[in-house]
Amino acid sequence: MADNSLIKELRELTGAGMVDIHEALTESGNDKEKALEILRKKGMTKVSKKADRVAKEGLVESYVHGGGRIGVLVEVNCETDFVARTEDFKNLAKELALHVAAANPLYVSVEDVPAEVVEKEREIYKEQSAGSGKPDGVIEKMIDGKLAKFYEEVCLLEQPFVKQPEKKISELIAESTAKMGEKVQVSRFARFVLGN
Repeated sequence: MADNSLIKELRELTGAGMVDIHEALTESGNDKEKALEILRKKGMTKVSKKADRVAKEGLVESYVHGGGRIGVLVEVNCETDFVARTEDFKNLAKELALHVAAANPLYVSVEDVPAEVVEKEREIYKEQSAGSGKPDGVIEKMIDGKLAKFYEEVCLLEQPFVKQPEKKISELIAESTAKMGEKVQVSRFARFVLGN
């Protein structure tokens, strides 16, 4: 039997339906983390259905840190003005602005990284691996791994959330999309550092 407090908590976290939550808890033996993982896997399907929708509403959130030494503007979009005015959406935008201030991403997503930057990184990793004596197939996998790590450092959506490092920003946004029932996305951001 699923614990009612866990059902409520998972509903708030994921926005999933009661039946889905109950099934996930039953399947996981009332283990919250396992149930959350099961729901995320199911929820990603729901989120991906919303991916083609147009998100033109939203807000621009600001964050100033370090006694005015670092400032951030981030544009977070959703589909309706109604959702843009909710506390959940405003809090998400604030969290994203704080994250940009702390983690200093350079791009929103992997697709935003210019091809010449990716190629330059590949060349560096290739040279680093050249003298390893490993087969070409292994070297290619090593380069792909280093490139994934590079994306995690420079792309907002690939970065671990500063307040919950076990969760990527893309997962945080996917959870918000599921919870709010409409597409949520980060369009752009700007980070300013005094004297730079």
